[in-house]
Amino acid sequence: MNVRRSAAVFAAAAVIAAGAAPSATAATASPSPSAALPSGLFGTADPTYDGVWRQSLALLAQHTVGQHPAAKAVDWLTGQQCANGAFAAYRATPTAACDAKVMVDTNSTAAAVQALAALGGHGGATAKAVGWLKSVQNKDGGWGYTPGGASDTNSTSVVIGALKAAGEDPASVVKGTATPYDALAGWSLPCDAKDGAGALAYQPDKKGALAANADATAAGVLGALGKGFVTSAGKETGNGGCASAKQPTAAQVAQNGAAYLAGATTATGHLTSALPGAKNQPDYGNTADAVVALAAQGDTDAAKRPYTWLEGHAAAWAKQSGPAAYAQLILAAHAMGADPRDFGGADLVDELAATGPAPVAAPKEASATDVAKDNSSGAAVYWIVGVGLVAGIGVGFLLSGRGGKRKK
Repeated sequence: MNVRRSAAVFAAAAVIAAGAAPSATAATASPSPSAALPSGLFGTADPTYDGVWRQSLALLAQHTVGQHPAAKAVDWLTGQQCANGAFAAYRATPTAACDAKVMVDTNSTAAAVQALAALGGHGGATAKAVGWLKSVQNKDGGWGYTPGGASDTNSTSVVIGALKAAGEDPASVVKGTATPYDALAGWSLPCDAKDGAGALAYQPDKKGALAANADATAAGVLGALGKGFVTSAGKETGNGGCASAKQPTAAQVAQNGAAYLAGATTATGHLTSALPGAKNQPDYGNTADAVVALAAQGDTDAAKRPYTWLEGHAAAWAKQSGPAAYAQLILAAHAMGADPRDFGGADLVDELAATGPAPVAAPKEASATDVAKDNSSGAAVYWIVGVGLVAGIGVGFLLSGRGGKRKK
């Protein structure tokens, strides 16, 4: 999830090549000294490549745990939308019209839709965003990161999540005769593949060959299930293994992808980073995504190992990486039915809140004593009002009688 934005991938690769920590991403890069970050934005790192993405995940995570995000945090996100409905990764001057220089993308737009749909009250914004997403669907049924770009598993999957969040049926969003699920099936490696059986590729190479990609597989499992970032554990199915099929159904794509993820996390409990310069380094974000994907597929037994590994190892990564990382871990805990306030001893909810505007305090629930007091005081008020009404009627009657006598 945290490396599916191509611009962020390139930035992360540059950071790693320069000798930064292997787990660093674009989200952890230091902002320019002259840049004043908006007060409604989560995180203090340069938002150029992930502003809308990390904001959307943070708002989703807070909403999922029952918090009410700060109004200015929500306003910042809605203010990033262009007139055509699309979102860019970050617009420093949101009041300016989006021109050709503003690089809008499907991932930021789809993430924003999922967040705003969950929060509610933003039907107009989500409808415009979904309309834009439909307008840039590729002929293979999928989406690329940017309009007109080659379709890929990650972008297609996050758009499927947005469509579902907005009340759409992804299977009915067709370009020609191809659906998003057709696109995902085309990127699913067969069960007899020598390497990565059942996995999904990010996209075919120039020769049309598919290579297993753990990040794409985690995203693709959710996409094939028709689910977004926020999901609860599906009905326990266990690891059914790879289901061989010439043209796999969406359900088989999800099953096969989950089988691959289960196998990939068995030995160490985590996925390994594919970024240049990060050989043999754990990929914390993709491991969290794998937990969500496995749980959503109903393979919670397989998900327990990577989830337990994250509880013991992901705290430092989340602190370094910021709000999107905390959100990913919160969503993983939610998918597992676990408590994100007790994640290996860490309170992920408070730690996420500390990276942005404080959430709005929820209304205090009335106790039985409070209700009794309210009822008794309410009864007293009604008695006083009732007496007043009776007295008023009597006075009115007398006055009306006097008036009548005057008429006589």
